[in-house]
Amino acid sequence: MDLQKITTIDEIIILLEEIVIESIENKDSSGYFAALYQNVTFRIKEGISSGLFDDGPRLEKLDVIFAKRYLEAYYGYHSSNVISKSWKIAFDTAPRYWPIVLQHLLMGMNAHINLDLGVAAAETSKGQNLKNLENDFNKINEILSSLLHEVENDLSVVWPVLKYILKWTGKIDDYLVDFSMKLARDGAWKFANQLDQASENEVETMIAERDRKIVDIVRFILKPGFIASLTLGVIRITERGSITRKIQSLRKK
Repeated sequence: MDLQKITTIDEIIILLEEIVIESIENKDSSGYFAALYQNVTFRIKEGISSGLFDDGPRLEKLDVIFAKRYLEAYYGYHSSNVISKSWKIAFDTAPRYWPIVLQHLLMGMNAHINLDLGVAAAETSKGQNLKNLENDFNKINEILSSLLHEVENDLSVVWPVLKYILKWTGKIDDYLVDFSMKLARDGAWKFANQLDQASENEVETMIAERDRKIVDIVRFILKPGFIASLTLGVIRITERGSITRKIQSLRKK
């Protein structure tokens, strides 16, 4: 797969669809994130067409660079190549029984936003004023956050008891999502600015160091405390349907 030749958002959507189909065929939980990410990419494409973003062509460039980092990690993992630690732990966790769908999604978002988005923003604005990208950068985070909150409705067909559990527990899913998105908002843009100010010789070292740090966030996502973990365990046990059905629930309607 020569990702260097990929230059448009439509090409990204096609590749994401291939990953979703492959995940369904292989009953691979990695497909949860791929399905959500395809939805995000559709939303971004629609936003570009409707004038949501300040600079549509620049936003498409950012989206392509951003998506390529996920695609490089996905293909690299399945080819046994070295990839970022944050993506590796997300893919390594895919076969495990206990994480619920939301946890799988958050692990993907942890790697993609907290690491990849800052890198992509800095690369997109190379030679330009990074500050000009900030408004559109924040809109991408808003799209990601809103779609995560929509996941509950999509997955209600998988385990209808979820809504009752969340009402009883005080919406532990909102707690996890808001925690993850706050880290993304606070960290990704700051990291983009750090990279923007760094020399070319410093960039790879800085990316590797941040990668090591954000791996620690996975520990919270997987074990967010006794009560939350117990609740997530109950949710997992009450899940109905196969991995295939869950992925299909998350696909763009």
